[in-house]
Amino acid sequence: MPSPVEDRPGLLIRDSRRYSDSVLIVPPGLVECLACFDGEQTQLDLRALLVEITGDLQVGAVEDQLIGALRESGFLEEETFFRMREAREKAFAEAPVREAAHAGSAYPENQEELRQTVDEWLGKPAGAVAANGLLGIAAPHVSPQGGYESYRAAYRLLGPDAGERTFVILGTSHYGAADKFGLTSKPYVTPWGASEPDTKLVEELTRLAPGAVSTEDYCHAVEHSIEFQIMFLQSLFGPKVRTLPILCGSFARSIYLGGKPEDNEDVKRFFGALGDIGARESKRLTWVLGIDMAHMGRRYGDSFDAIADEGGMLETGIRDRERMDRVAAGDATGFWELVQQNRDDLKWCGSAPLYTFLKTMPRARGKVERYEQWNIDAQSVVSFAGMSFRAG
Repeated sequence: MPSPVEDRPGLLIRDSRRYSDSVLIVPPGLVECLACFDGEQTQLDLRALLVEITGDLQVGAVEDQLIGALRESGFLEEETFFRMREAREKAFAEAPVREAAHAGSAYPENQEELRQTVDEWLGKPAGAVAANGLLGIAAPHVSPQGGYESYRAAYRLLGPDAGERTFVILGTSHYGAADKFGLTSKPYVTPWGASEPDTKLVEELTRLAPGAVSTEDYCHAVEHSIEFQIMFLQSLFGPKVRTLPILCGSFARSIYLGGKPEDNEDVKRFFGALGDIGARESKRLTWVLGIDMAHMGRRYGDSFDAIADEGGMLETGIRDRERMDRVAAGDATGFWELVQQNRDDLKWCGSAPLYTFLKTMPRARGKVERYEQWNIDAQSVVSFAGMSFRAG
């Protein structure tokens, strides 16, 4: 992304999967050179481009510095990166718990400070009356500081009895493989303590749909879409909430090539297995979806500035509502047809969890409790909502 450091302009590069801890800022004059690292061009091509950019034949030092910085940071697909990746994935696989990845940045890591902050974000719960007949909720996974009103609209509906249930958490997998569902048996740890995974259900899904499952998926180690939900659930029901955390990889093949996600037999098998669990265990499950919606503006590859609830974002809001109406009606087919339009130019990163929920819980009917657009930076907007679901 563009460098946020005022006196160091250029392109900031970091590894969102956290295989590497490095952060680089490539100066504006050298950004063009990154195109040479495509696996096809050679070091001679890089040298020729540097000569063209600088007008100087003596570019060896700049060339070596650029290559060295990228290599040492693990930003080139070669041995240094492979070692970093192997070490990180091995460490996660062997760890007894899934440590908090976003405490201290997205939310406070001090428990007392976190309690004060969450109380401000969520306010007082609406009580058990609102929870009557509730199958589940959808909440954002955007930074709680930006989306707390939609988090509040969803989480205030959970009555005290919900704490005795298993929360099936369907989160967006921003880094996982398409058409795959990431599972883990590790307790999620937040400043509140360690949650309790429903290992029997994890094992059942792994056994019944092995082709669709990434077991002990490393993506859980860095993903925020589930961590935020568990943090809020623990704040309401105590640290030992029982969870079935599922990261839903994108259904990109269906979006770009047509057809339905379940045309993939492995995905179809997973929908069936999760649907059977939902029907059989309905009295002891509550569903929680961690989803955001549209991503518009320069941060997300668009050629325009996006301002929340202004200009083109008014049209985005109308289209968001159309999709949410299909979700609320339990219309999986109609929802997915809207997602496929223009190859999802709205860039909804919650479409896979929503479609998974609609296919596995076909009787669910929803209600939009709150819809918002938020400028994540001056040129880019994320939209999201709090929703409730009951049996139709």
